[in-house]
Amino acid sequence: MIPQSSSRPNPRLYLLTPLVSDPATLSGSLAKVIGAVDVAAVLLRLRDADERSLIDRVKAVAPGVQASGAALIVAGRPDIVARSGADGAHLVGPDALRAAIETLKPNYIAGAGGLRSRHDAMVAAEAGADYVMFGEPDAAGHRPSREAVIDRVAWWAEVFEIPCVGYASALDDIDALTAAGADFVAVGDALFEDSRGPEAAAAEAAARLTVTETTT
Repeated sequence: MIPQSSSRPNPRLYLLTPLVSDPATLSGSLAKVIGAVDVAAVLLRLRDADERSLIDRVKAVAPGVQASGAALIVAGRPDIVARSGADGAHLVGPDALRAAIETLKPNYIAGAGGLRSRHDAMVAAEAGADYVMFGEPDAAGHRPSREAVIDRVAWWAEVFEIPCVGYASALDDIDALTAAGADFVAVGDALFEDSRGPEAAAAEAAARLTVTETTT
């Protein structure tokens, strides 16, 4: 499973990279981010290429990510996980997850996203997902409303033990996802496209990952 701190209840950051064709263009900013804040996992999104090129891209990124203690998850390519040195794969939809489970388990992380209903999420959990993610954009860039994502995260956190990742389309979403009970908060474009630079955006994101305790 994604490495999770047992010393605090606050969620941890899960980074979604831009589409990567040249790892060198990502490595500098990614190293600064994971060196400055606590990151549980990095989802490496690869631009289409031949299999050898994809494996080489993962191999170029994996050591730096893993040296920080974070897991490197490959988007949608469970077939290259073992050969590339990645820690697992993120699959879109229950069908893709089921097809990949035998390839990934028991040695690698199997994450599930693209879950458009509560039923999809429960099917993914039953299939063996190590985590479920709610709210990330689809291939066309569409995503559920902020309110729908928060509602889904709160429902999952209350009922299920499998970790839940809530996707923040903006840094302002992190507070609500944290309050809703997300175990991890995923940040992608909101971090890497921030005008201040990804390191400053990551610092703000990390600062927002604070669970406010209430007393009765």
